[in-house]
Amino acid sequence: MSNFLQMFVKFLDHLEEWLVATLIGAATIIIFIAVLHRYASGWPIPGVQDWLLTLNTSWAQELCIYMFVWMAKFGAAYGVRTGIHVGVDVFINSLRDKTRAKFVVIGLSGGALFTAIIGTLGWQFVWEVGMRYAVASTFGFDWPDLTEGPVSPDLEWPVWIFYLAVPLGSYLMCFRFLQVIRNFIRSGELPHHDAGHVEGLDDTDGNGFQPLGAQGGKS
Repeated sequence: MSNFLQMFVKFLDHLEEWLVATLIGAATIIIFIAVLHRYASGWPIPGVQDWLLTLNTSWAQELCIYMFVWMAKFGAAYGVRTGIHVGVDVFINSLRDKTRAKFVVIGLSGGALFTAIIGTLGWQFVWEVGMRYAVASTFGFDWPDLTEGPVSPDLEWPVWIFYLAVPLGSYLMCFRFLQVIRNFIRSGELPHHDAGHVEGLDDTDGNGFQPLGAQGGKS
């Protein structure tokens, strides 16, 4: 069971990273194409201008906004896991170890409780705003008071699909808070992100020299 849980957490880590990276890359490409189309449509090129004017890219802005929402929610969960979130802990770090540990657990537990509440309220909202109708229509359930729910202005997609980022991202953040609490109780350490570290680069450059600022650690 523990091996299965480790495999699931590892898969979740990769899924989280790939989802954020894919959304960033896709949103960048969509915005670039939309801006290029807007300017190219003003060029008086026979035939090409008429063809460009027939293309509708008004949906690009709306889609990118929703993509950034998903990116922010899952990026926040990634920040909890890696310790990127900003925190003011000068007072906490000045306390004795046992007292500090209690305050750290209380703070992390507050984050887990808050994200669990937001996730539950978000799920209820998504369910009522259109997901309930979609599930009933797909599986043929005869539920009373079914309403189809609103659609987005440009894409004309059900908005519950976009709002689904709120419960999913919040529940993932709650799981990350619980994960950090568990690791902190076991090891006494919190995740820490080094802003100067770049993944994939060793501590030395290609010639074997340490980067600037890395010297002085040992005499």
